[in-house]
Formats: sequence, structure tokens, C-alpha cells
Amino acid sequence: MNNDNTPVLTVNGLVKRYGAIEVLKSIDLDLVKGDILGIIGPSGSGKSTLIRCLNMMETPTEGTIKLQGKKLSDKFKSSKNEIGVGELRRKVGMVFQHFNLYPHKTVLGNITMGPKVVGKKSEQEANEYAHDLLGQVGLSDKADAYPSHLSGGQKQRVAIARALAMKPDIMLFDEVTSALDPELVGEVLQVIKKLADEGMTMALVTHEMAFAAEIANRVIFLDGGVIAESGTPDQGLINPESERLKTFLSRFHG
Repeated sequence: MNNDNTPVLTVNGLVKRYGAIEVLKSIDLDLVKGDILGIIGPSGSGKSTLIRCLNMMETPTEGTIKLQGKKLSDKFKSSKNEIGVGELRRKVGMVFQHFNLYPHKTVLGNITMGPKVVGKKSEQEANEYAHDLLGQVGLSDKADAYPSHLSGGQKQRVAIARALAMKPDIMLFDEVTSALDPELVGEVLQVIKKLADEGMTMALVTHEMAFAAEIANRVIFLDGGVIAESGTPDQGLINPESERLKTFLSRFHG
């Protein structure tokens, strides 16, 4: 955490509508450097929409999102007071439920594409960092493999390495384990936990409640497009106040 608690990401009055349907209703949220924010809630509550807005994959209908004090813009290029999508993609990494790897590229090719095309890194520099990242996610021997030859857990770890290759300030995770077989979930969560231990600022949409309780320093419960409850993991996951959150969590405890 930084000492002055200045937010690196600030969300004010965020509204997202699709036609007449209001998916997010005036969301206010701050992320301080080193924060690990767990985002939980029932299906359809707006969790994925919120996290996609934080990376401008969805353009807010109303409200503002600021990164390091500058407003996010849906234009590609940045300006004096706004961060464009091009710069934003370098500063905020995102990993999805489905891996979105390029099937025609090797693992190494998937990881080095962003640094070479967007970051203008040399092939040697991009390759060296990619090999380092593959070591960090436990896939040193898979650099020349194609995605079709990887398990789901391996693909998701490659997707994490690909996002990290841009050296982002913040990482966003959107239900990254929900498409995996249960026995593969642990290997992906282990990589995320390592990032948390290293101080990466993160927001993760997850249904892995025990994992959220272990690594998050804050948890928000989204319900019907609003933050219905917010607090520490102890407050939100172990001793919830609202009956709605208690009912939601009971599904995970049998």
C-alpha cells in the first residue's frame, strides 16, 4: 500500500445501461495502490459489466472513472486530461473467464505480441521477459506449445502472463476460474496469490469465496447493479450484515 492512500483508480457515479435496462446504478469505488478488491454477487448483478468498464471494454453511460487522476476516455489516444484506450491497455491488464489466446500463435508468441506491437519492444527483450513470466507462472517448458495442446489451467496461466507482459499497474480478473475443471482451479489461484503477495493492485470478480477471503483486503457485494455491502473479508464474507448477503453466501457453504 502507498503511504498517502491516494487512490490509483476512482469510480464516481458509474451508470451502465443497455437500452432501458440499467445494469449498474451509480457505483462509487476507489482502489488504492496494493488493494486487492474482491467483487462478489449473484449472476446478473453487474459484476462483469463493472470490471469491463474499469478497462473501457464497456463505455459507461454516466459517471467518471479516473486512473492516477486522469479521466478514462473511449478514444484511442490520450490527451492532457484523459487516458485513452491505448495507454489504458498498458496500465490496466485484464484476464477473462475464457482465455482468448490466439490459436495460431505459440505460447511465446501470445505473450510477446503486446510488448512488441504496442510497447515497441525488441524481439529479444520481449522474448526474455516472456520466458521470465512463464517461469513465474510455472510454464517454462511450454514456450513453443500452441494453445490447443494446453489444459484449461495452463491456458489461463498463459493469459495471466500475457497480461503481465505489459507491466500493468493494475490487474483485473473476471471469473478466471469459472470455465476450468475443479482440479485445475488451484494452479490458477496460486498464480494470483503470488501476485497479491508481491503487492500487485487487483480487482477480481470471483465465486471462489474462500480464496477471496484469503487474499482480498476489501470485498464488495453487488446486487441488482448497486454495491449492497462493502467491507473487509471478515465483515463481508464471514460476518455479513444483510440477510441478502447471508442468503447468497449460504449457497457456498451447503
